Amino acid sequence: MAHTAEVKVEALRRLVKGTPVKELCRESNIPRSTLYRWSRDLENSNMTSEVPSPKNYEALQHQVKKLENIISVLKSAKCTVHAPLKEKLLELELLYDQYDVRTLCEALEVSRGTFYNHILRNKRGNTWFEKRRAEYRILIRDVFHEYRQVLGAEKIRTVLVQRGHQVSTEYVARLMKEMGLSSIRTTAKQDFLNLRESGKKRNVLRQQFSAARPNEVWVSDVTCFRLKDRNYYICIILDLFSRKVIAHKVSKKNSTQLITSTFKSAWEERNPEMELLFHSDRGAQYTSHRFQELLRSHAVVQSFSNSGKPHDNAVAESFFASLKKEELYRKDYASEPDFRRSISAYMEFYNMKRPHRTLKNRTPCQMEEDYQGVMGRSHGK
Repeated sequence: MAHTAEVKVEALRRLVKGTPVKELCRESNIPRSTLYRWSRDLENSNMTSEVPSPKNYEALQHQVKKLENIISVLKSAKCTVHAPLKEKLLELELLYDQYDVRTLCEALEVSRGTFYNHILRNKRGNTWFEKRRAEYRILIRDVFHEYRQVLGAEKIRTVLVQRGHQVSTEYVARLMKEMGLSSIRTTAKQDFLNLRESGKKRNVLRQQFSAARPNEVWVSDVTCFRLKDRNYYICIILDLFSRKVIAHKVSKKNSTQLITSTFKSAWEERNPEMELLFHSDRGAQYTSHRFQELLRSHAVVQSFSNSGKPHDNAVAESFFASLKKEELYRKDYASEPDFRRSISAYMEFYNMKRPHRTLKNRTPCQMEEDYQGVMGRSHGK
């Protein structure tokens, strides 16, 4: 059966746009073999100027989207490509979180290296950047949990745009990475397999970095610091409710003894009376039989970060980042005793004087005091 050129063009257009072959054959009464032959011959036929191949069609769509974004940048910027570099950089800075960097730089003809240097230079101490970042972190986290943790950066960006927030997928992805948020769809199979491991090395915490009371969740980690050609290992245990460091130890060896002695100090200090969850990474010391037996003897439930997922223990990781930036990297220690005293002094400062953003700028000690005050008034009633 012969088919007109119009029929061929329309069929190929629908095929390129994604119409299933089976559906197209049924509706147009065209044999499947004929459609496949037309598709194969498309790039070599005279019809290529009228109907693009699937590969070219996708490339053209991408190019159109890119040009639309460049036009949007040029409309939004209050300068032209011929403006001085400094003026162009200032305009692009205002659009930084709305478009990807490649599009911004191509629109005003600025090299990406120059733009990145400008951004990094200006972000230091720039309260506008920090305030906007904090706002979007909250918005992204809310959407992430509202949609049951199944959305990735691109779809979260779509939801935010629908709600009136102009933001780029790149910016959303960057903030999600900082917060340790990733779609559970990407790890669903592995999480399912982990649940079938009869409770061994399960991630019970699952990045739920909040607690309703003290001694509900403890998180722990070990970091290494090199002093005078020797490594020192620092183990800490924090209470997730208040972010308070309830125990720490320093050792020349990263051993099970370091972990167990730190836990025993924390237990003596707090003496928990209710169920406790203990979360850490999967280091050999935390998974050792000796340490697991110690936790079982105190009826403590153990939780582990997933393999290759440092953000699963983000609170402890964040604490060590603060310790190093605010204390260890700032001093040249004369001796080991001086180093140990400095660490102890920082722990006291962190617990008693350092305000914490997560705690609404209260210190860990203030957080626990406020909790005790509320509980005292509750029992008084």
